Amino acid sequence: MLSNILINNYLKFVIPASRRLASTQTNDNIGARMKMLNDNKEYIKVLELFDTFNEKNINECSNWTIIQALKACTQTSDVQRGLKIHHLISSRLKHDPYVLPSLIHFYMQCGDVNHAQLLFDTSTKKTVPMYGAMMKGYIKNNLPKKAIDIFDEIKNLNEITITLLFNACAQLGTEKELNLLKTISSKIPNSYFLSPYVLTSLIDAFMKCGDVTNAQLLFNKSTKKTLFTYGAMMKGYIKNNLPKEAIDIFDEIKDPDEITITLVFNACAQLGSEKELNLLKTISSKIPNSYFKSSNVLTSLIDAFMKCGDITSAESLFDTSTNKTISMYGAMMKGYIQNRSPTKAIDLFREIKDPDEITITLVFNACAQLGSEKELNLLKTISSKIPNSFYGDPYVLTSLIDAFMKCGDAASAKSLFVKSTKKTLSMYGTMMKSFIVNDLEEEAIAIFNEIHLDELHRENHSEKQMKLLSEMKSDRFEANIIIYLCLLKALAKLGMLEKAQSFVEQIPGPFLADYRIESALIHMWGKVGSVDAARRIFEAISQRNHIGWTAMINSYGLNGMGIEAVKLFHQMPKELINDITYTSVLNACSHSGLVDAARSMFNNIQTKTDIIYTAMIDCLSRAAAFDEAQQLIEQFERDHAPALPIYMALLSGARNQKNSKLAQEVVDRIRKLFPDVKGSLLPASILLANTYASSGDIEKATNIKIELHKSGAKKKAGATLTEFDGKIWKFRAHDRSHPNSDEIHEQVDRMSKKLIEYGYKYDASWVVRPREADETVESLLCGHSERLAMVLHFIRDRKPKRIQLTKNLRICGDCHQFTKLAALVFQCEIIIDHTSSNRNTNTTLPDILGQQSAKNITPFTPKKLVNKGLFVLGYADVKKTPINPKIRQELDYLDREELLHVISYQLDLLKRRDTRVKDLEHYTDGLLGKIDEQCPTILQVGSSLKRK
Repeated sequence: MLSNILINNYLKFVIPASRRLASTQTNDNIGARMKMLNDNKEYIKVLELFDTFNEKNINECSNWTIIQALKACTQTSDVQRGLKIHHLISSRLKHDPYVLPSLIHFYMQCGDVNHAQLLFDTSTKKTVPMYGAMMKGYIKNNLPKKAIDIFDEIKNLNEITITLLFNACAQLGTEKELNLLKTISSKIPNSYFLSPYVLTSLIDAFMKCGDVTNAQLLFNKSTKKTLFTYGAMMKGYIKNNLPKEAIDIFDEIKDPDEITITLVFNACAQLGSEKELNLLKTISSKIPNSYFKSSNVLTSLIDAFMKCGDITSAESLFDTSTNKTISMYGAMMKGYIQNRSPTKAIDLFREIKDPDEITITLVFNACAQLGSEKELNLLKTISSKIPNSFYGDPYVLTSLIDAFMKCGDAASAKSLFVKSTKKTLSMYGTMMKSFIVNDLEEEAIAIFNEIHLDELHRENHSEKQMKLLSEMKSDRFEANIIIYLCLLKALAKLGMLEKAQSFVEQIPGPFLADYRIESALIHMWGKVGSVDAARRIFEAISQRNHIGWTAMINSYGLNGMGIEAVKLFHQMPKELINDITYTSVLNACSHSGLVDAARSMFNNIQTKTDIIYTAMIDCLSRAAAFDEAQQLIEQFERDHAPALPIYMALLSGARNQKNSKLAQEVVDRIRKLFPDVKGSLLPASILLANTYASSGDIEKATNIKIELHKSGAKKKAGATLTEFDGKIWKFRAHDRSHPNSDEIHEQVDRMSKKLIEYGYKYDASWVVRPREADETVESLLCGHSERLAMVLHFIRDRKPKRIQLTKNLRICGDCHQFTKLAALVFQCEIIIDHTSSNRNTNTTLPDILGQQSAKNITPFTPKKLVNKGLFVLGYADVKKTPINPKIRQELDYLDREELLHVISYQLDLLKRRDTRVKDLEHYTDGLLGKIDEQCPTILQVGSSLKRK
């Protein structure tokens, strides 16, 4: 809108002078006719007229006629004709300051910056119109910095060059340009502010630089507000995520035009609530019918209806339109995708005769949302038929790569990416996201290593920091943020502390100050088991939002620190708490056995979503409170449609408790309720088979797996990753691929025999398939991938201090016990991130956790016991050091069964050392008192142990 006005203004500035010079020319009438044709947008006729009357007499042709011909060439992008005219008039250019601006303008608008710049540089007499043409051209070609540089050379400024400068600043939108805006606007004559073009462009520039306050001041001071001014304010509010203010200012307009109507629709779309939906219906019922002939108005109204969730009104508007444009099809398709109706988007796409890049991108997005084999075939068909030029569009290519990935065709996605000669940051980001979703974190990190962020990695450190600070609001900065967020997510899933540390050091300072990066770092440090690092970042944030609070609560939960998570939750401002926060704290309670705390919080939640119910049911199921869990499911389904994750949580609990009867009932219900949900039956059937196997019914387990095999379902192969000497090693069950494979398997056997001396017993219930003739329970369990990965560290380092493993499936119960006892016996911190359960098992010296024979273990020197990542018990040498008072506060971390075993263990230590220290006796009394009201049975057992 504003650019078209500037073009007309510019022509008004140049043409009068050339018209005066042309008044003596014999072909002045021809120039007038060409001007009239240009005004009517009949550009081809202009050029035909020029060819007929002026080509042979070019030297006699008036400046005005040449300018009209160049204008027609510009509008039609007829580069060859423009070059021909340039050649014909080249001899007179040096002495003709009137044609030169039009010729520069022609080259710039056709994208030939170098030719325009050559003309400008070789001119001996540079005029203001020439400067204006250059500035406008630089802005057109996304070179606003050059427009600002050339502005500094102009001695006699006018309203047009000032307006162009404001436009260049708006295009950059950084703090540096904001300061320039303030400087220039404070020095220009007051009369300039009477120009609606200057005022509008300055308001627009302030808004795009994020300075809403100054834009508002300018607007409020203006005594003659035009529709352009209102439009600039509304557009600025929308850009700065202030749609309500845009709607408020719209109410001041007496006679809104199509542009302001379109903008108010956009503001309503941004809010997307029922209130705005009602406003949409009111405004659209009052505007003139002629407005509905405007493609822009119709498209924005369809988009707004869709974003407010009113698909019916959008469809009605679209269906009744007699002149459907490609933009309207795009708005409908986008709306269907946003409202989770991708099939409708694909059906609508089939009606389009000549799809453009946008609709092609949207159909790829729809296919990605469905992600089935049918859509994969459609992707291949469409992508084989679209013009090759479309592959030069980064949005088309990025969406196609994303769609291939989500349809499971990683090979095609990677091939497209590798073949692309112009990779954008968004393309890199898409590849990284896709690899992460497909559990290929290492490949995502490898993609990050390929990225060259232009000068960011070439400048020296101080220059880089200054540049980054000045680009905080630029699109480039946002693109880089997405890349770093992908990196941190990949590192979190990989779960390796050393790897995470090395990459975090590469993130420039300004990015680390972004709240999204801060939150991602908190989550990542939690996932790699470094809660202290997560806490340091959290505590350093001055203004914490809901994302930061939730990330820290989740980090505690991931490491089993349920009490810390609950404490932090109660410190969080209530207005920041949302359903994700509730889910995070309930998950933390679930993994720490804090059922009562979870129940109390759940009952106080006013609006319970499906994910909140899922978290609570998971907590109850882990505690084997199945009756209560099923009552909650019934309560949920009174007002909601059944949700698959809820049933999977119940099924997982049944698996843990080896309750095959309940597991079968849950799977039967899943089959009935979710027959069409993609991938719902495979994980459920696997859990059911494992439940039968663990309860001793190998035959039923085998039959289920045979049926799965017949159906073509593919179970995810279990694997464990570990980092050693800067390299990531991957192990699968019974893996023999490692160079030291024989030594690894021998070491597993040696460690198992050592742990048997301390009470470890192989748990046959975790062997979930029939054994071959040459297989034993021991050989099968010793071949689990987590054990192979673990012992690699003991081979390379006889006394490792810290071992970190990441498993893509849930760790089995036998390996859980093996790991805890190994950490105790070998005095080593072992962290296992078993991804599917979304938590870490972190052990330094483990909790006793049901190890009845643990009292046979020889007492160790003072150490901290860790249960599920929590320091639960500090034992000092009672002969020398009193019990640390802080340890008493840690009792809340223990569940009832664990308290019993701690009592048993401590009393046995007391008996072995033949000591009678009051501190330890008082501590034991505290343990017993702690469970007095909660569990009388354990109290009786504990008292009996004490008497003994």
